[in-house]
Amino acid sequence: MIHINWADAPTIKKLTCVQTDAKKYVVSNVLTVGKEYELKNETDEFYFVIDNTGKIGGFYKEYFSH
Repeated sequence: MIHINWADAPTIKKLTCVQTDAKKYVVSNVLTVGKEYELKNETDEFYFVIDNTGKIGGFYKEYFSH
């Protein structure tokens, strides 16, 4: 259960949200275009960031620029 400690983990880098046009899910409630988010972990498909709710959320990489 390593994900429990992600919020306290050091930030890997900051990512900027570039779009919230999701095909299947509503992400505009938790991400804001142009805002920077702290990257806490990443996989091949997802970035795990602290979103607008203050919690860790996993989002497709297509929503962010490096």
